[in-house]
Amino acid sequence: MKIFKLPDLGEGLQEAEIVKWHVAAGDTVAVDQPLVSVETAKAIVDIPAPYAGKIVKLYGNPGDIAHLNAPLVAFEGEGASADTGTVVGVVEAGQNVVTAAPAAPAPTTAGIKATPAVRALARKLNVDLSMVTPTGADGLITANDVQRAARVLAEAGPIELLRGIRRAMARNMTLANAEVASATIMDDADIDAWPTHTPVILRLIRAMVAACKAEPALNAWYDHEKAGRWVLKKVDLGIAVDTPDGLLVPVLRNVGERDAEDLKQGLHRLLRDARARKVPPEDLRGNTITLSNYGTIAGRYASPVVVPPTVAILGAGKIRQEVVAAEGKPVVHRVLPLSLTFDHRAVAGGEAGRFLNVVIEDLQRAT
Repeated sequence: MKIFKLPDLGEGLQEAEIVKWHVAAGDTVAVDQPLVSVETAKAIVDIPAPYAGKIVKLYGNPGDIAHLNAPLVAFEGEGASADTGTVVGVVEAGQNVVTAAPAAPAPTTAGIKATPAVRALARKLNVDLSMVTPTGADGLITANDVQRAARVLAEAGPIELLRGIRRAMARNMTLANAEVASATIMDDADIDAWPTHTPVILRLIRAMVAACKAEPALNAWYDHEKAGRWVLKKVDLGIAVDTPDGLLVPVLRNVGERDAEDLKQGLHRLLRDARARKVPPEDLRGNTITLSNYGTIAGRYASPVVVPPTVAILGAGKIRQEVVAAEGKPVVHRVLPLSLTFDHRAVAGGEAGRFLNVVIEDLQRAT
């Protein structure tokens, strides 16, 4: 018998959630036949059979977390005896599969004021003191505070562990908050000269390409360990997409060298695949700068989050009508609010300001 383990799915991913088995114990499979669909922090991936043979056992059920190099499928048969570089061994055949639950972060208690008795009560009621609002003198957490939090959590039901996209989003935001020296500047583009039905996101892409050419420092990666940056020539644009599962950022490649029709088709395909969770893993990595068109949902200005190693993200808010001055007279124009967040470790304020000015100048053209 041979054990096929969860392979390296790229990008340093250490785990995947089992979504659907395409085979069952007792089935005979061929090489490259789909075995299982798993959800990583990047996408849903189909894992094929590495060789032909009979399936003896499946490790894990849909919803379980499988870790890198953990047993996934047990094979037997002629094909399974071949040396394919996976680990060979006999595994005890039990009926129950034990899967490791995602490790919960250790509660942060530094700076929390509570007596030993209140801390013991919190442990008994399984309440994280960092979630408790103190009402005692000088920020002291009381027993009543802990009991109130316990009642709220009991009414809410069991905790929902974040998985897939949402788990990756949480990790990225934690990394960004811990590492990036974030700064945001905001301004408006007067887009009243645009023809009717102008595609907003395509105009934003064009404007960002122009700005990257004028201020290349924002199309870059920053190395935290070496305190250095790579200014990149090709613009691979990450586009934030809202999905029912959370925020996904697929990448539209080499946007500076593609014509308008090619970009339009590529963007349509990218958005369609992102919402269907069918974006190839290679199209979910390696962006050089990011665009968030959050204004299609709500919001005027924002502080978009820069995720390392990139150093900049442009946010576009909700288009509105506003009274502006034109040739000394008040007129009502369409205005597009913009928010540019940058990593101040790698980007100077002047560079960010000039980048945003170029974006605005390009957007304010009629065509």
